[in-house]
Amino acid sequence: MVGPESGAPYTVPWSRCDVPGLVRLDIEPHSTPSARKIARAVEVLHDGKVVAYPTDTVYALGCAIESRRGTERIYRAKRMDEHKKLALICPDLSSASMYAHFSRTAFRVARRVFPGPYTLVLPATREVPRLLIDHSHRRRQVGIRVPDHPIALALARALGRPLLTSSAIPPGEERALADPEDVELHFGRHVDLVIHGGPTPGEPSTVLEIIDDEVAILRAGLGPTEGILDT
Repeated sequence: MVGPESGAPYTVPWSRCDVPGLVRLDIEPHSTPSARKIARAVEVLHDGKVVAYPTDTVYALGCAIESRRGTERIYRAKRMDEHKKLALICPDLSSASMYAHFSRTAFRVARRVFPGPYTLVLPATREVPRLLIDHSHRRRQVGIRVPDHPIALALARALGRPLLTSSAIPPGEERALADPEDVELHFGRHVDLVIHGGPTPGEPSTVLEIIDDEVAILRAGLGPTEGILDT
């Protein structure tokens, strides 16, 4: 098929997959992803649906922060325990500060590691939906990510609010998926759109909990920890 004016090959920005209702969206992981294709994915998110997309660590399942239906579908897809909470993907520190309280230490660490393969567990603000708070703990906390990946950041910016996110780990397995074809195979019937943005490193983010001036490593992952505790 060719374009009517240039004669160049014409490709649609998205296509239907073998799974009924599932849309596949091919986006090259360049520094500036196609705005038209990002808008197509954001349209799905605005509808309260679930999108699988690449990050700087692994593929993830995500929905808009206010989508209770999307949140429930992510939990069902992964067969997650209700006490395991989703994190928030924010485009920058400014937006992240609306949902988490940053102490001086937390701000210094965030400036050092974001954007990058880290999750910071911080005190949650009132903007965080109750369904994201683990009430079995005394503290209201939330996981914050600002990934170093153009597609994930473009989604969060265009959406205008954070993405609820969870690594694409199939039920009964320990490792998250790093390839979009595997995401379709395991989660194609549980999501509405899969962004094919190339392979990811396949290692989880490093998780740091920061309470006041204390920094603790909850999980070692792709992000190095050398020097972080010396803030």
